[in-house]
Amino acid sequence: MKKKKLILIVDDAEMNRAMLADILAAEYEIIEAGDGVEAIEILQRRHYEVSLVLLDIVMPRIDGFEVLAVMNKSGWITQIPVITISSETASSYIDHAYDLGATDYISRPFDEKTVQRRVRNTIMLYSKQKTLEDMVTEQIVEKERNNFLMVEILSNIVEFRNGESGLHVLHIRTLTEMLLRKLAETTDRYSLPAARLALIVNASALHDIGKISIPEEILNKPGRLTPEEFEVMKTHSAIGAQIMEDALQRHHEDLIQVAYNICRWHHERYDGQGYPDGLRGEDIPIEAQVVALADVYDALTSLRVYKPPYSHETALRMILGGECGAFNPLLLQCLQAMGPRLTEELKIRSLDTVSEVNIQELSNQMIADGQVSSRTLSLLEQERTKYQFFASMSKEIQFEYSCRTDILTISEWGAQQLGLGTLIEHPERNVDLQEVLLPEAYQDLKRRLRGASPHYPIVNNIYCLHVKGENRWYKGVARPLWEEEDPEKIIGVIGKFIDVHEEQTKLVKLKRQAAQDSLTELNNHSAARQVICKELAEPGKHSAVMLFDLDDFKEANDQYGHMFGDEVLKYVSRKVRKCMRKSDIAARVGGDEFLMYLEYEGDIEGVIRRIFNTLQGRYKTFGISVSMGIALAPENGVEYDVLFHAADQALYAAKKAGKNRYCFYDDSLKGLLSVLSPMDH
Repeated sequence: MKKKKLILIVDDAEMNRAMLADILAAEYEIIEAGDGVEAIEILQRRHYEVSLVLLDIVMPRIDGFEVLAVMNKSGWITQIPVITISSETASSYIDHAYDLGATDYISRPFDEKTVQRRVRNTIMLYSKQKTLEDMVTEQIVEKERNNFLMVEILSNIVEFRNGESGLHVLHIRTLTEMLLRKLAETTDRYSLPAARLALIVNASALHDIGKISIPEEILNKPGRLTPEEFEVMKTHSAIGAQIMEDALQRHHEDLIQVAYNICRWHHERYDGQGYPDGLRGEDIPIEAQVVALADVYDALTSLRVYKPPYSHETALRMILGGECGAFNPLLLQCLQAMGPRLTEELKIRSLDTVSEVNIQELSNQMIADGQVSSRTLSLLEQERTKYQFFASMSKEIQFEYSCRTDILTISEWGAQQLGLGTLIEHPERNVDLQEVLLPEAYQDLKRRLRGASPHYPIVNNIYCLHVKGENRWYKGVARPLWEEEDPEKIIGVIGKFIDVHEEQTKLVKLKRQAAQDSLTELNNHSAARQVICKELAEPGKHSAVMLFDLDDFKEANDQYGHMFGDEVLKYVSRKVRKCMRKSDIAARVGGDEFLMYLEYEGDIEGVIRRIFNTLQGRYKTFGISVSMGIALAPENGVEYDVLFHAADQALYAAKKAGKNRYCFYDDSLKGLLSVLSPMDH
């Protein structure tokens, strides 16, 4: 049976805890805390298990804001989403909770479907990274714990996301093994039996696993990182170690312990000038020392977006000269002793990762020169088959374009998926291709490729392709090929499309849900504010911000119940949509408070009067009337918060004057209180 996710409910009122537990117990495991102190004690013991916190704001001893502050200080807030619960509906309370890291807000009294939906969506949003980390640790401790293939798959997740060639992990394994063997020959200072050596080599592939949590814009940034970005990048060693430490709490395995040491300390330096702990000399585990040297050597001798590859001699000179930090003198002695054999060994072991294009070129050349044997041909065919198999398993569509022949070549599996041929002559004029790769996507990819350079060769973006009668999202990754690395002489393009439709669809759906009020299906306040701010930033527009609420709405809830009240709110939201144009924006900003934004020319009062009259009416036995406040831009301001506050004060004036009316803001209302705006506080 699948284990239920754990939710911590924090509220000083036992009745509230009981109601929430009843709503959620069927789907989740529930634990409860009667106040903030008890909640913090539970989190200290079980924060690794908790999937969500439902947190009351107003509590004795320690209130909800203080609990959020402790969660921030302890780093729990990044792993555990928090939904605040309170009868306080003032924007200042809600905004302060958001500022402290709360994800969402639920007001009392509780609506069962609203609570379930928001809890489910919030846990879903936070589960992606946690699932990935769990996948990493769980796969490591599977039955085949020391299996080379499994570790290689995990490490290549990082390589793929890091946009590197895919050879880096293979090189690190090779360099680590060679350095360890040479070290064992040179000295008996370190205990390196065959089993221990194999364990270190296997674990070395996970040295950068912490990069799964580094933002992509930093991870794949071409050129030098800023000091701030570099500080973020440096956290990958501690994050990788944390992933391994989490696994160690459940499974005490040597592989995980070695991987922990490598992840955390492979950027330490022998003189204590490394990070994250500034360890010195033999305080650094030997496995981390070896991987550190292998990592630096491979970075120097490999192509990166910010540098060309250096020769073995140049890399050795830079390392021995201290340009890359200090290393164990014995390891430097081993590196020198391996000499040219090191470069040759890396080339030999890199054969397993030769691309399909390179394999074809290599085989053609060898056949032409009469150098190929049947055994070699068989091996090359195996490599081609393996490459196609892994491409199909990862839903990749490889392609290559030659400028000389004006022919686009698509991998066999990719062509089958797209419903195209494997060879397409004159692709710009090919009607079938144009139906798959829509013109706007083609032009965007073409523009990005033209902007590439030998220093920043790789381009990528998300595109919508029309595949076999339906639109699907793909991530396109490509790079130009230049003659002698001259950016003016493009000779072709290579690339691939990766199916990301499910992930992109979920992301779009979640974004839409996050921007929408679940009851009325209008925008929520945060989403509406974001869009309106963009509209107000464009000069020369005349626009109106309207706030209105339902008169005597409390009577509907008190007399007929909250379910009836919800039906009234949905009825009003339908009326709001009827009187809106496509360019207008509407949102629910509170219990029975609504916002509308519209642009206008000419007489605005006639438009306001039409909307106001449209909103009047009756739902079953309940008469509906509204009080409305209006602020105009640019007359009353050009910033959203200023206009919202002005409309709020005008709403207060309308309610004070007897309700069932609208009121425009003017300077005479400056001293009035407001209904929703936090600016008075």
